[in-house]
Amino acid sequence: MSEAPQRTRRVFSGVDCSGPVPVEYRFSHARNGNRHLVVVLSHRHAPGGYAWATGQLEDLRSNILWVRDLLDGANTYHLCRGMDFSLEQSVAGLVSHVMNTLALSPDQVTVFGTSEGGSAALFLGLKYGFRNIVAGTPHFRIGTRVKESNPDAARVMMGEPTDQNVHVLDSVLPDLVGSGANPSANIYVLTSPRDPQYQQQTEPFLGHFQGRENFNFVYNESPLITDAGKVTRHHLPVFMGLLNLLVDGIAPRIGMVRNGYDQPKRDTSAIDTYLTQTSQVRGDSFPKPVVRTPAPGERVPANTVRFTGTAVGAVRVSFWEEGKYRGTAPVAPDGTWSWERTDPWPKGKHVVRLFAADANNYQTKRSEVAFTAVEPVYEAAPAYEPVPQPSMPVPQSSVPTPQPPVPAQHLVLTVTVPAAHQQVPGPGVGFAGYAPGAVRVDFHEGGAALGACEVRPDGSWTWEPGWPWNDGDHFVEAIAVDALGNVSPWAAVPFTKLGAYPVPAQDVYFNSVY
Repeated sequence: MSEAPQRTRRVFSGVDCSGPVPVEYRFSHARNGNRHLVVVLSHRHAPGGYAWATGQLEDLRSNILWVRDLLDGANTYHLCRGMDFSLEQSVAGLVSHVMNTLALSPDQVTVFGTSEGGSAALFLGLKYGFRNIVAGTPHFRIGTRVKESNPDAARVMMGEPTDQNVHVLDSVLPDLVGSGANPSANIYVLTSPRDPQYQQQTEPFLGHFQGRENFNFVYNESPLITDAGKVTRHHLPVFMGLLNLLVDGIAPRIGMVRNGYDQPKRDTSAIDTYLTQTSQVRGDSFPKPVVRTPAPGERVPANTVRFTGTAVGAVRVSFWEEGKYRGTAPVAPDGTWSWERTDPWPKGKHVVRLFAADANNYQTKRSEVAFTAVEPVYEAAPAYEPVPQPSMPVPQSSVPTPQPPVPAQHLVLTVTVPAAHQQVPGPGVGFAGYAPGAVRVDFHEGGAALGACEVRPDGSWTWEPGWPWNDGDHFVEAIAVDALGNVSPWAAVPFTKLGAYPVPAQDVYFNSVY
């Protein structure tokens, strides 16, 4: 057995040669351990001889067995070739093999088909005792049907379409239904009087189902059905509903019902007026936002993109790109607004759609602005100026002998405490690390100097600010300085100061039930 190309639902293909006639099939495993098998029988117009195999059953939870009906270039109702009914026996054998290997019983099998496949579902389901049968627009006079409208099938099935052969095929299904075979089967026949074959192929045989425990007949009268092919399309929700129920072990009893009360030319002016009056998106009475910047097609550095504009009567403006929410800007009392991202835009072309909303959440129509984000532009960081040291007069006698200049050395500052993004309980926060070759370490936050500490001869340093830190996130920057004024690169020290743990009042217990 070979594997079919990978799909969303994995499908295997194979050939069962255990019977007199080889039978081709496809199979897909059940989802989530479902214990049911749906057998899909084919019809004349099925692509490649497999019906309902192009995604319609993708969400069905059961095991699915598709049986191909394409023998010698024609369909056969899965019934016979040259009046030899060993084909039907081979198809039944395939279903039995799959059912048995899944450790299922006939009560856990649904046979399903439409048109020629509907006839086959009725025949195989009744003859071989499968519990559930779902048949759409079945043909009962099979011999007459193929002789009149499908000469290729007539040739393959009968060899010679003699009156005797036509009579035999016309009798196969009506005789089986009338015999009372498989009386406890749950049978669902879906058709329409607008099917050109209904009066000849279906209506005369409905009486054969009288007395059955659970026979259900759905009769679609939709005016949108104009040919046999559209019957199945208009019954699609019913087919899927029935299959999903049967797969879960629920066999509905709906009796003989009519549906399809469509009114394609019904007057909708009343509801259209109501929808217009209550539409969340207003018309010209609530003008859409005006975008001043960026200009259409403007090329803007990715880190300086700033949207500005006006939105009269609105309280906020929402920004979207490719269907994804990007942000919201409040609207000032004078109608102006501005918005920019916290991080740079990806380089390339962007099309942003935006709309304004008022206090009642009514919205304007959408505005659109296209721009191109280019290479970011950053201002150069100001040069570091060391903290000036107090000058003291030096006695003349202590002036050292001039020495040759010492070449600048590369300073490296390492902060070991606190660790990056550490959550510190506080209230005080201490800092420690290494700066070999430096004489001090300076500390800043938000551009303001916090203090400094000396570096020990072994390169280690510690700094205790001596004050309680505010709760929340902090971003401290440190820099090492040597005796000649050379500096290290800035070292970032992000951390979070945690608040004090609340002490519960006496006689109050957390997570208690009173």
